[in-house]
Amino acid sequence: MVGAFEDWTRNFNNPSRPKNPADSVFDFSNDDSFPASADDDSSFRLVDGKPPPRPKFGPKWRFQQQRQLPQRRDEEVEARKREAEKERARRDRLYHLNRSNANANRREAAVFKSSVDIQPEWNMHDQIPFSTFSKLSFSVPDPEDLLLCGALEYYDRTYDRITPKNERRLERFKNRNFFKVTTTDDPVIRRLANEDKATVFATDTILSTLMCAPRSVYSWDIVVQRVGNKLFFDKRDGSQLDLLSVHETSQEPLPEAKDDINSAHSLSVEAAYINQNFSQQVLVRDGNKVSFDEPNPFANEGEEVASVAYRYRRWKLDNDMYLVARCEVHSVLELNKNKSFLTLNALNEFDPKYSGVDWRQKLETQRGAVLATELKNNANKLAKWTAQALLAGADMMKLGYVSRIHPRDHFNHVILAVVGYKPRDFAAQINLNTSNMWGIVKSIVDLCMKLNEGKYVLVKDPSKPQVRIYEVPPDAFENDYVEEPLPEEEQVQPPAEGADGVDTNVTANEAEAKEIDDQA
Repeated sequence: MVGAFEDWTRNFNNPSRPKNPADSVFDFSNDDSFPASADDDSSFRLVDGKPPPRPKFGPKWRFQQQRQLPQRRDEEVEARKREAEKERARRDRLYHLNRSNANANRREAAVFKSSVDIQPEWNMHDQIPFSTFSKLSFSVPDPEDLLLCGALEYYDRTYDRITPKNERRLERFKNRNFFKVTTTDDPVIRRLANEDKATVFATDTILSTLMCAPRSVYSWDIVVQRVGNKLFFDKRDGSQLDLLSVHETSQEPLPEAKDDINSAHSLSVEAAYINQNFSQQVLVRDGNKVSFDEPNPFANEGEEVASVAYRYRRWKLDNDMYLVARCEVHSVLELNKNKSFLTLNALNEFDPKYSGVDWRQKLETQRGAVLATELKNNANKLAKWTAQALLAGADMMKLGYVSRIHPRDHFNHVILAVVGYKPRDFAAQINLNTSNMWGIVKSIVDLCMKLNEGKYVLVKDPSKPQVRIYEVPPDAFENDYVEEPLPEEEQVQPPAEGADGVDTNVTANEAEAKEIDDQA
């Protein structure tokens, strides 16, 4: 019987025998792992001939160990999830700070208001989306200087060596007067307009606002006056253009309450105060000045004024169209027996938790990261400063890093560092295209030149990336402007009441300036 059984096995493996496809999974005849004869059981070997290891503590330990491995992995995953949840919660707390609607989209908590109240009787002529600005390009030849006014003090190079470890206290200059005079209140521009030196007139502040309009988030407005064949770009007295935006392009919202020291309005006043004091502190105040063709056109004789020079420059926009703009430089530096013009501006840190970068810890070792964060949070402000330096023909722009002594003290500040850049190099670094800048200005000038004589206002929409042009009554903003030209003999005197010259080192708005000083 055993022999017959063995014969049956051999017959099953006989190649001549017809095979059932279902049996093929059991056919090992062609597998080299098995010997040809199954008689010798001692020749049979497993692929792994080693005996399985015996568990040290019995089978119970083995099964417990197998259950613990995936359990440990689950604990690690859960720990990572908890950390991620904590990080999300931290961001949400910053994100929804002082927000009334926790489910609103980012940056929508602060309902931005228009910089000027749109009246029902105003007639809207046109609206221009910012998307059209990105395609514009226009090249202008090098400008010519028509006149230089004012006097400049020399830059103090010792401030280039300041670090967070040897910071300098920011001083106050209450006796130095600053002027933020609009275009039509400028006696020099009036004189140049009477002499038909150009068709279009503006200031560097207004031009830089137009040039960098696609980067703006907050609302702003510019008054346009078409008089005969001439075009004047003005700003209103106490306009937002006199202040400096802070965290305008940041994704983290600022507190909405206007009296909060970290609200957009409070930070703008603080930034203007810091910027003007910084521009005077970094100078060699030994009485040595570089004077130009005419004295400061807005100051009284003997009055102490800030170090500033006004360059009235002219650009050719077309065969019969020229643009004149008043541009500012703040200091002078002698290099290789040549005098170089400088612009001076200050970035300000108010609370590291908003930016996520602590200047005192990062400025020395990671200055590039600090600048990158500022370019993200203040893209519009830095672009406007660069545009103003380019318009003024400055050889160098100095950026100061000024921080509060304590995050809750917005009166006392320290200078942590001062860094210099060439305007053209910095413009390339922040992707600011000069041809595109002039393309925007040229398109707006062409549009306004097609309008009838009268007064208009160009308003950046508070919630959409676009600008609108409204026709306004001739007496609009009459409390803000001196409409009648001054007599010729009075043109070198300060603007009459209503012009927006100021004599405070805080900002163009005198009430806000006094508020800062009184509280301090």
